[in-house]
Amino acid sequence: MSDTAFVDYCGYSQCLKLKNENTRVVIGPHCGGRILEYSYMGENAIYLDHEQDGWIHEKGAEGIDPGGGRLDIGPEMTIPEHPVLWMGKWDAEIVVPGKIRLTSQEDAATGVQLIREFELGGTSSHLRCTQIIKNISKETREWCHWSRTLAKGGGICVVPLTPNSRFPEKYIMYGPGDVMNYRPRNPGIEVRDGFLQITESPAYPKLGLDSYAGWFSYLMNNNLMFVKRFPVYPDRIYNEMAAITVCIYYYGDTFCELEPIGPKEHIEPGTSVAFSEDWWLLPYDYPMEGESLDLKVMEDFINGNAK
Repeated sequence: MSDTAFVDYCGYSQCLKLKNENTRVVIGPHCGGRILEYSYMGENAIYLDHEQDGWIHEKGAEGIDPGGGRLDIGPEMTIPEHPVLWMGKWDAEIVVPGKIRLTSQEDAATGVQLIREFELGGTSSHLRCTQIIKNISKETREWCHWSRTLAKGGGICVVPLTPNSRFPEKYIMYGPGDVMNYRPRNPGIEVRDGFLQITESPAYPKLGLDSYAGWFSYLMNNNLMFVKRFPVYPDRIYNEMAAITVCIYYYGDTFCELEPIGPKEHIEPGTSVAFSEDWWLLPYDYPMEGESLDLKVMEDFINGNAK
């Protein structure tokens, strides 16, 4: 059974902790309602910039980009700036043992209020993260779920590919500038056995995919694999510019941003929509120098252990 309590963490008081025998989650409501720790057997998968420890929006600092297990809403290029949601203070509560709820302030810029619920399994690393978008305005809103989780850098990211991808190389690269490159060529990015594998920093770190597999993995060099599962909807509209379902921002040894993206939601005044991601941390051997991952074996392992 999961233990639930309030703790101090990274310069913040009254964070919330979920913990079972092998997994610990710490959630901070002070600066954007984010996960500060998601660890298995003491190994934290989450990237944090500790120079930002204790930072809160009310201090008025400029230019901060909070680390952690972040969530957001989009689409990125057309949604108004929303620092109240991204960096503001959230209300936090323990719902029941093993389950935590965060509630944002009401945001006039987007016309919504966000609710995030986190529930840790009693005996495994399974963490369910649900984001609810509530329309508090008098107009219909068309936003989407956008996860922006920062994991520790230097790992191997594997995304199952859709056979009939719209993209000639099965993915696109953002950059330089406003370019969306549909024929990228990069060492360290390989398409093989029905997967995209990223092992080193590309020329530009942001990649987009139209995968409908509903999962991807990120194997860190501490022999810990971060797996995300999430719903996908091939018959619905995705309103990011390239209609992607997955974005990976691979920034060398510093961090890798793991981003499931939800479809466009038509949210009438006074109504809400929800999107859930399921996370796991699984022990898995990082390949020795000169070795390659057997991607089919890895997929079978994930299907057997992240379900």
